[in-house]
Amino acid sequence: MNPVPSLKYLKCGSSWRDVADAARTTIHLDGGEGEPSPRWKKRILLAEHSPIRKITVSWKWTNLPSWVSVHFVRHKFGIEHFVSTQRTDRTGADRSVSPQNAPVDHECFANAQAVMFISRRRLCSQASPETRAAWKLVVDALREIQPELAACCVPECVYRGFCPEFKSCGYAQSPAFPEALAAYRSVPPAG
Repeated sequence: MNPVPSLKYLKCGSSWRDVADAARTTIHLDGGEGEPSPRWKKRILLAEHSPIRKITVSWKWTNLPSWVSVHFVRHKFGIEHFVSTQRTDRTGADRSVSPQNAPVDHECFANAQAVMFISRRRLCSQASPETRAAWKLVVDALREIQPELAACCVPECVYRGFCPEFKSCGYAQSPAFPEALAAYRSVPPAG
């Protein structure tokens, strides 16, 4: 039986003002004032312009099965991983007999673009259910503090508008798919 992972914390660094000021720099404008609108945030996230990488997210899973942790360490661009060791000289336990589902602590920090990219892979129904559940913990916590970013955390088929997998799960042909696609592409009204 696999350990049940939990999210010890999730927090965000930088601010949307920093993102907006970086975007303004790219078009030869000085920094602005105030919080950018939800519409602007969603639009720059959908466009994936480089200033979104100023938003950083940090989180820590506890009790994550080691084999699930391995799925996440495959992601290497825009993210750093810190995983608790299983080294015998550090833990006193014989590493060679540790099962693949031995629980580990796995801490990360990533920029917004990396978070969206990881979502495309790890929210896909072709990902293992345990890995999807662990990533969903991150996205659900993110929704509380960065709703626009969480709204852009979608599986690959929603991101692309079709399923590129060799073996599709069938979601892209389901009645729910057009609704998910519309929600992903929607931006709040101006004003």
